[in-house]
Amino acid sequence: MSKTTAEIRCAFLDFFAARGHQKVSSSSLVPANDPTLLFTNAGMNQFKDVFLGTESRSYDKATSSQRCVRAGGKHNDLENVGYTARHHTFFEMLGNFSFGDYFKTEAIQYAWDFLTTELGLPKDKLLVTIYHEDDEAFDIWANKIGLPEDRIIRISTSDNFWSMGDTGPCGPCSEIFYDHGEHIWGGPPGSPEEDGDRFIEIWNLVFMQFNRQSDGTMQPLPKPSIDTGMGLERISAILQNVHSNYEIDIFQNLIEATATVVGTTDKQDKSLRVIADHIRSCSFLICDGIIPSNEGRGYVLRRIIRRAVRHGNKLGASEVFFYRLVEALVTQMGDAYPELAANRELIEKVLRTEEEQFSRTLERGMSILNDALNELTSNVVPGELVFKLYDTYGFPADLTNDVAREKELSIDEEGFQAAMAAQRKRAQQASQFDTDYNEQLKSNSTSEFTGYDQVTNQAEIVELFANGQQVEKLSAGEEGVIVLDKSPFYAESGGQIGDTGVLKTTSGSFEVRDTVKLGNAIAHKGKADADFKLGDVVQAEFDVARREAIKLNHSATHLMHAALKQVLGEHVNQKGSLVSADRFRFDFSHFEAVTNVELQSVETLVNQQIRANHSLQTKLMNLDEAKDAGAMALFGEKYAEDVRVVTMGDFSMELCGGTHVNRTGDIGLFKIVSESGIAAGVRRIEAVTGGKALDVVQSQSQQLSQMASLLKTDPQGLFIRIEHVLEQNKIVEKELEKLKQQLASNATTDVLSEVYEIKGVKVLSTVLQGIEAKALRTMVDDFKNQLASAIIVLGIAEENKVSLIVGVTKDLVSKVKAGELVNFVAQQVGGKGGGRPDMAQAGGSQPQNLDSAIASVQAWLEEKL
Repeated sequence: MSKTTAEIRCAFLDFFAARGHQKVSSSSLVPANDPTLLFTNAGMNQFKDVFLGTESRSYDKATSSQRCVRAGGKHNDLENVGYTARHHTFFEMLGNFSFGDYFKTEAIQYAWDFLTTELGLPKDKLLVTIYHEDDEAFDIWANKIGLPEDRIIRISTSDNFWSMGDTGPCGPCSEIFYDHGEHIWGGPPGSPEEDGDRFIEIWNLVFMQFNRQSDGTMQPLPKPSIDTGMGLERISAILQNVHSNYEIDIFQNLIEATATVVGTTDKQDKSLRVIADHIRSCSFLICDGIIPSNEGRGYVLRRIIRRAVRHGNKLGASEVFFYRLVEALVTQMGDAYPELAANRELIEKVLRTEEEQFSRTLERGMSILNDALNELTSNVVPGELVFKLYDTYGFPADLTNDVAREKELSIDEEGFQAAMAAQRKRAQQASQFDTDYNEQLKSNSTSEFTGYDQVTNQAEIVELFANGQQVEKLSAGEEGVIVLDKSPFYAESGGQIGDTGVLKTTSGSFEVRDTVKLGNAIAHKGKADADFKLGDVVQAEFDVARREAIKLNHSATHLMHAALKQVLGEHVNQKGSLVSADRFRFDFSHFEAVTNVELQSVETLVNQQIRANHSLQTKLMNLDEAKDAGAMALFGEKYAEDVRVVTMGDFSMELCGGTHVNRTGDIGLFKIVSESGIAAGVRRIEAVTGGKALDVVQSQSQQLSQMASLLKTDPQGLFIRIEHVLEQNKIVEKELEKLKQQLASNATTDVLSEVYEIKGVKVLSTVLQGIEAKALRTMVDDFKNQLASAIIVLGIAEENKVSLIVGVTKDLVSKVKAGELVNFVAQQVGGKGGGRPDMAQAGGSQPQNLDSAIASVQAWLEEKL
C-alpha cells in the first residue's frame, strides 16, 4: 500500500482525469482578483468565480493539486506549526470539482473508489460525517456505498457546513475519516474525545449549493456543484504507515537536509520540523511574487522566515543557513512544480538577504529576551517587553510567544496590543482582506471590446449604476457608471490605465473619466450632462491622443522587461506596473540597486529595438501553448484559457491584452528617469518615451550646461572640474576634523577638574559645550582610561535635542548599570535610551532641562552606592 508523496499526487490526478476531469495546474498563492483572501488556502479558490456563475470554463469538471498557505488572516496555523503532527503553513490540497456536471452521488462514489480501490485503504478503517439535515448524503453512504450506519455520523455544527469566509460559496459537506487504531487516544467526530489523534479527517466533500450574503441569508448558486479537498500530506502519512505528517518522505528528506545544514544530530528536535515546514511556504510564496516587507502578505512572509531563522539559531546554526535548503526542496518538489526550479536563484537570494538582515539583531534581541524571562516573577511575559522586541529588534510577537512557549510561559497579549496601538495597522494588515466579496459592484453583462482597431462605435446602454446601485436612468449632472454592449474604451488592466473620452447622444454627452472592468463588462465611469437611460444608443469615442501616448509607454514596458532580463538575468520578473500617458513605472525582482552602467545598457538595448522598427504581432493562443513558446506571463494577472500574445521581433514575447504601437519605431525614443528600491528584492524604474523622452534629454543637457557655467568650465570638462572641487573639500574637511579633535582634547583636560567622589567612587557628571554628539563615545573611553575606576555621565545640547552618554568601568557595573542611569537622566529631558551595562546612550527633546538633569545624578548615585 505504501506510495511516495509524488506517486500519490500523480495517482489522484490520473484517477480523475480518466473520469473526464480536466487537469488544472495549481494557481498562485496570491489569489487573483479576490480581495477577501490573504493567501490561496483551498483548491476551490481559483474556481470561485465559476461557482458564482460569473466565469465560464471550457470544461465542467476539473482536478488539481493546489499549493496552499495558512499563516495570517482568518486561516492561521503558524503558532502550532512544528508542535503538532498535522499543522503546516504550506500544504498541498488534492481536489476534484464539478461545475454543475455531477453532484452528491458521483462525488461520494468517486471518493470511495479512489480510497478503497486505487489506494487500497481497508474499508473498515473509514467512517464519515454528514451535515445533520443532509438525509440525501446519509442515504448515498448507507445504501449506495454500503457503509454501516454506525460509521455515518450526523454533525450539527459548522464542521459539516463549509464556507470559505463569512460570505461567498458554501454548502453542506461530508468528511471522510481514517481510524489509526485503538492504540492511539481519541474518539470519533462528535464525541468528547474527538480532538485526539485516532480519527483523522482525510477528505472533505463539499456539496456547493449556496452563496451566503453579508446579512446571513443564502441564495442558491446557479448550478449545484462539487468542491472536494484532501490534504496530500495526511493521506501520504496513512499510506506510508506513519502517524505524523512530518514522518512522510518529503518531510523526512527536508529534515535530514536541515540537520546537515545546521549541524545537529538530534533528528527529533521540533525545530527541525518548523524549519522543514517553513522552507516550503517561504519558497513558494517568493516563487509566486511575494517579497518580505512590513505590510500585508510580505509581512507574513517575513514572520515565517524570522521564525525559521530563530529556530535555526536555537539549533546552533552559526551562519546563514535557511537559503541553503532551497536545493533540497527543489529536489523534492521541482518535478511537480517546475516554477520552483526556475525561480531557485531568486528564492535563495531573497531568503539569504532577509536572514542576513535579521541575524544582525537576532542575537542581541534573544539575549535581552532571555535576560528578561530569567528575571520574571510570574509566568506571563509583559506586553511592553513583547512590543519592545518587535519595535526595536523586529521580533514578531508570535516569535516571542514561541520562545515563551518553550519555557512554559504565556505572553500578555492585551498589554502588547495596547502598546502596539499606533502600529497596529502595519502589524495586522491581514485585516484589510476581510472584505465582503458580495459588496463589490457587479455586472451581469458581457461587453465586446472593439478598441484594438476602432476609435469610435455606436453602442447600446445595457446597465447603469449610481451610488453603488444598479439604476434605470442617470440624470443630468449625476455621476455614475455606464456599461455598453460594445466599446472601444480600454478598461484598466495589466497596469495600463483606463481610457477617457465621451459617450454622446443627440441630447447630450457623458464625460468618461475612467474605464474599468466589472467582470466581463466594460464600465465607463464619469458624469452626465444630460439624461441617460437603459436602451439608449450612444456614440462611444475615446481620447485618441491620450491613447496614443499610452501605447508608446506600454510597448516600451515590454521592450524594457526583455532588456532587463538580458542585462540583469532571468530572475527578473515583473512585480507590477503603471502605464499612463505621461510616463510609466515598472516594478521588478532584483536584489541590489541597478548600476548606471546597467541602466545605460538597458536604455541602449531598448532604443536599438526601437530603431529596428519591428512590426508588432498579436496572436490568440492557448495559455499553456503560449507559455511553452516562451511568452512571459505577468505577476498578479489572471488569464483566460486563450490568451493574446504580443510579439516584437525576436526580442519580446508577452501575454498582454493591452493596446500597443504598430511598429517599435513609433515609440521614437526611450529614456529612464529614475531607479529605486521599493521593498526588499524589488526595484522600480520610471521611464518616458517619445516627445516626453526628448524633453528629459534636452532638460538634462541644459542642466549640464548651467552647472558647467557655474563651475567655470564647459560641459565636456565638468567631470574633471567636479573631481577637483571634491578633492579640495576633502582637504578642508580633514583640517576641520583636526580642529574639532583638538577642541575635544582640550575639553577633556578641562573637564577632569570636575571629578568628585561618592563613597570612594570617582564620578564625572557634566554638560559639555561645543562638542558634537559623535565625539561623546571617544571621550568616555578616554575618561575611563585616565580615571581607571569611575562613573562618567556626559550631556550636550544641540539645537532642540539632547544627547546623553553614560560610561561605567567594569569594576563598578555590579553596583551601577549604565542603562539604568542613562534612562534616569533621559526621562528628565523627555527621552529614553539603552545599551550595555558599561556603556549606554540616550536622546531627549528638552535641552532646557539638561543642567538640572545632570545635577540630579549625584543624589541618584548616593542612593545606589
